[in-house]
Amino acid sequence: MHRVCLVLAAAAAVTVGAMNPALADAIDGAWCSGHGLRFAIEGPSVTTTKGLTVSGAYTRHRFSFTMPAGEADAGAPVDMVLQDETQVRVTIGSASPQIWRRCPPGIS
Repeated sequence: MHRVCLVLAAAAAVTVGAMNPALADAIDGAWCSGHGLRFAIEGPSVTTTKGLTVSGAYTRHRFSFTMPAGEADAGAPVDMVLQDETQVRVTIGSASPQIWRRCPPGIS
């Protein structure tokens, strides 16, 4: 009887997992602003809104770098902190933080 309960519990866990797939809990990926800007983080590299790739300080939930020449706000520090699986708080220089969202599939 105990074995049957374990099998049923395991089956229930698999079913719930299939209905609620885990979302990535890392800052890596493509992010979109509410104004049509985009950036993409891949480990210690970020591709900026104008397509420039630069290195930065990376952790699973935070990324920071200095805005490169050729971008608006060149030379400004940029700090990005993952808020949840779909939102990141972006602060550029002394501007107020903004919330950016994961880009829809197909946008990178």
